[in-house]
Amino acid sequence: MNILFFLTPKSDVAYIYDTYTLRQVLEKMEYHKYSCIPIINERGKYVGTITEGDLLWGIKERSNLNLKDAEDVPILSFKRRADYAPVRVDSDMEDMLEKAMRQNFVPVVDDQKNFIGIITRRDIMQYICSADRKDVQKNMGQV
Repeated sequence: MNILFFLTPKSDVAYIYDTYTLRQVLEKMEYHKYSCIPIINERGKYVGTITEGDLLWGIKERSNLNLKDAEDVPILSFKRRADYAPVRVDSDMEDMLEKAMRQNFVPVVDDQKNFIGIITRRDIMQYICSADRKDVQKNMGQV
């Protein structure tokens, strides 16, 4: 099976640019209710991910930070402890599944490292559950 079957395209994914400020990132993550968000550069290349934990640790290091000051803090000034590893669009299922076991989503890039979307662990699990239900129904003679 092709991994693109599971792809949520970039147009349907919230992401941030590496030029964003802390405040912009906080607002985007809050609005979309994300705990982790992909970072891309202005040319569309995948840069990495930033998590709520990265933000919390970074804010802790900056004492007396308020929301107004957050407008002047570049997001790339935050240490990222665990960037989500991407897969290339032509990767096999095994590579994608290996990454999905360790990450909530797997960023997908093309051969130029352009961000094209994500594959969520949830979508993979839904597919597996529906395939299992079909197998059970088939074995019981219901399909």
